[in-house]
Amino acid sequence: MSDFLAAVADAEAALRTLFDPTPLQRNDHLSARYDADIWLKREDLTPVRSYKLRGAFNAMRHAGAGPGARFVCASAGNHAQGVAFACRHFGARGVIFMPITTPRQKIDKTRMFGAGAVEIVLTGDYFDQTLKAAQDYTAAHGAVFLSPFDDARVIEGQATVAAEVLAQIDAAPDLVVLPVGGGGLAAGVTEYCALSAPQTGFAFVEPAGGASLAAALAEGAPVTLPRVDSFVDGAAVARIGALPFARLGRFAVSDTLQAPEDRISATMLEMLNGEGIVLEPAGALAIDALRDLAAQGRLAGRRVVCICSGGNFDFERLPEVRERAQRWAGLKKYFILRLPQRPGALREFLNLLGPEDDIARFEYLKKSARNFGSVLIGIETTDPANLDALNARLAEAGFDWRDITGDPVLAEFLI
Repeated sequence: MSDFLAAVADAEAALRTLFDPTPLQRNDHLSARYDADIWLKREDLTPVRSYKLRGAFNAMRHAGAGPGARFVCASAGNHAQGVAFACRHFGARGVIFMPITTPRQKIDKTRMFGAGAVEIVLTGDYFDQTLKAAQDYTAAHGAVFLSPFDDARVIEGQATVAAEVLAQIDAAPDLVVLPVGGGGLAAGVTEYCALSAPQTGFAFVEPAGGASLAAALAEGAPVTLPRVDSFVDGAAVARIGALPFARLGRFAVSDTLQAPEDRISATMLEMLNGEGIVLEPAGALAIDALRDLAAQGRLAGRRVVCICSGGNFDFERLPEVRERAQRWAGLKKYFILRLPQRPGALREFLNLLGPEDDIARFEYLKKSARNFGSVLIGIETTDPANLDALNARLAEAGFDWRDITGDPVLAEFLI
């Protein structure tokens, strides 16, 4: 047995003091849709509802966790909760740095998992500021800093996901679909499978607004993305970890997929409403990518395992998720409409709406010094074809309008 496999086996045995293996469930709905054998590895069902506990626990036990030990991390989400849970388990002390902007729900859950074993420090408007504060504290107090992904022991801990999968299934999967943020999970799973199930292939899924692995593979080395969309907060990482990339650099850009954030929202709603499975955006990445893999002809007749990486979803975000899903499906559009400053102009516009077109937002600014006023209008409907028909009627009637649904700058300001 290789040193890596032995280390993972040791980590898995130790993890059993915390929780049983997470379920590997065949999903009949997805299997029928894609004419494949689709299985879901439910990491959303760990005690902290994500796989992050695995790596944090393994790194801490190798760093001498126990009464008197002090650990530090910087995180706004799943890593913080994993560290907090492990600190409580070991009787160690944890100092968890979180951005000031972290939602209260995540702060409260981290405190709950720590059960008095952790101190939470809110500092910095942006994660980079929070990370620097955590690292400065670590240096000043002689504590142990716990990286969420750029650590060999963390990678070994995340690899226990693959060890469980191969023990739970009667034959190795043809394809494993992996979400990627910092790369710790992907590095661990691919290395374990390369040694234990070399015939298994991989697809790596990143949010379109944070494709740091694809950028690194294209460059041949980790690069820092100039901008990251934070919607998929569990995988929105600007730079892939150096240690994970050392294990993932053998793959090609063509092995990666980029999932649009709005489409991920539709997948989250589908799994919630149809399957009763609550997934956070990062947790839905692997399932969302099945659409693209099917289009590439990589699913039919194959056994596929999707890693559902987490289910820490704050239901206060549900309206945003629904909004994004509607936009992706073409069921909601936003327009800026120029209306003539004369009586009856608005009525003429309203008469163009179809019977299934619903005004969801309307803001009108009338300026007496101008001949036209601008209207921001949001319209929901039941079929994308309805909005295409509305566009045609607007053009025929001579209205001046602009569809801003896909404009990221205007959408951020106005929607």
